[in-house]
Amino acid sequence: MDVNRAVIERLTSNGIDTMFGIPGKQTLPLNEAIGARDDIRFVVARHETAVSHQAWGYAETSGTPAATAVVPGPGDMNAMNGLKNALNDCTPLVHIAVETEPEVRGGGGIHETPPDTYDTVVKENLLVERPESTAAVVEEAIAIAETPPKGPVRIGIPKNFLTMDVPLSTPGEYNREYVEGVAEPDIDAAATLLAEATEPVLIVGGGVRAANASDSLRRLADRLEAPIVTTYKGKGVLPDDPDEYVAGTLSGSASPELLDCLATADAALAVGTDFDAVATRTWSVELPADLVHVTLDADDLGNGYDPTVGIIADAGVALSELEAALADRAVRASDGTRRATAVREATSDRLDPLRDSSPPLTSVSALESVRDAVPRDAVVSVDAGGFRVWALNVFEAAGPRSYVNPGSWATMGTGLPAGIGAQLANPGDDVVVLTGDGGLMMCIHELHTAVAENVPITVVVFTNEDYAIISDQAGRDYDLSEGEYNWSDAPISFTSLAESMGMRSERADDPAEIRSTVESATAADEPVLVEIPTDPSEPQASDWMSTE
Repeated sequence: MDVNRAVIERLTSNGIDTMFGIPGKQTLPLNEAIGARDDIRFVVARHETAVSHQAWGYAETSGTPAATAVVPGPGDMNAMNGLKNALNDCTPLVHIAVETEPEVRGGGGIHETPPDTYDTVVKENLLVERPESTAAVVEEAIAIAETPPKGPVRIGIPKNFLTMDVPLSTPGEYNREYVEGVAEPDIDAAATLLAEATEPVLIVGGGVRAANASDSLRRLADRLEAPIVTTYKGKGVLPDDPDEYVAGTLSGSASPELLDCLATADAALAVGTDFDAVATRTWSVELPADLVHVTLDADDLGNGYDPTVGIIADAGVALSELEAALADRAVRASDGTRRATAVREATSDRLDPLRDSSPPLTSVSALESVRDAVPRDAVVSVDAGGFRVWALNVFEAAGPRSYVNPGSWATMGTGLPAGIGAQLANPGDDVVVLTGDGGLMMCIHELHTAVAENVPITVVVFTNEDYAIISDQAGRDYDLSEGEYNWSDAPISFTSLAESMGMRSERADDPAEIRSTVESATAADEPVLVEIPTDPSEPQASDWMSTE
């Protein structure tokens, strides 16, 4: 069987129906094989960095992997950024990299890089050594990507293998084995500790979403009467609604009231999080001494915080087992919703002075106006940048796969390509991208991808003509000018840029305009860009929210 056709057959047999990439001479055999089928789509990006971000957005919002394909060397290395993002976020991708031919390897062939260059940015880096084993290696790679903790897997396939017609080994069935069940003594100890607490708190990461365990989380929060504090990746695991237990998001802009909720709790259950340095402010956030930590990776235990009870288990399994263990126990805690509500209201009170602003608006006013206009069930893809730090406090997430933002990798330029991936994964849903002008300029070319591929996303760009977080610190802590890194003397018209690529565009300056414009854009069956100017001199979220 032709190797190129076998590769695509393995993808489709495993339910992978979308491949993102940029075609090159080396990848054309794969494109030929895709062109002969109607059960897989090839999406042509404009830069390889966007390729892996598109696949990341697809997987983050669907829970199922997409595939990527790039040329050797420059293409592969450009894609590394998104692969590392996916690795940190435990997002499953299948990255097919066309390699230099074995007989040329080491001889300085075009685009040649040593295959082990990519070892540290993927969950596993597999190299096809013989053409006959290609199908089996692809099958293995998909299984590894989908086995919790999930992640990106790279498959290096020499380009001359793809055009061969050879007897291919039949792949066996991979069972996606991982830690199953949970140690009963650990569950018993954790249940006893939590039941005896009078003011417990739950710290929830992206592992709960990956395990599709939001319902179990809700029931446990209700049983324990415990407020929920999410990480960056946990935001949206339960909706940010008044009738839920969500108090807020742990981040560099978390309010003192949220931090106090954690510090004054007498017990904490942390589930589906690795306690990374970004969310915990380099582990300076105070947590209660009685800590139950649930994670799939044993290396996470003791990362910044010593658990009283450490549990190695899938988040969904652990939550279900804890729920069962607590069923017949007397629980001492009460008023969990009241404690969560008090934190949300205190956070909102801090934001009040930033709401009633005249154009150019603050990020708070602009974000809340956009939230008012975006359908509640829309998928929202959020880029990294100063506006995102505000959004963690301001923009309400509506569900476990409806709010996409990068975790500890925090790379700018993810919002737009991830939104394209999210729209292709969720063709019946509205998809809205939130980005800043700094982040959008790092992936501006993907506006054209949205138009060329007819992806009806709404791109909302908040423009302040500045790398404002950097300029703010440059002027405050270093001998540099305020606004050191702005470009107000060389303004960019994003509406004009979008229109030049065939995208409808609008500009909105005040809350009423924002609401009507964004509402119209999301209702349109075409890609639309909405430009919203924001105040370049507004305070940074981490400074404003930390003021006592």
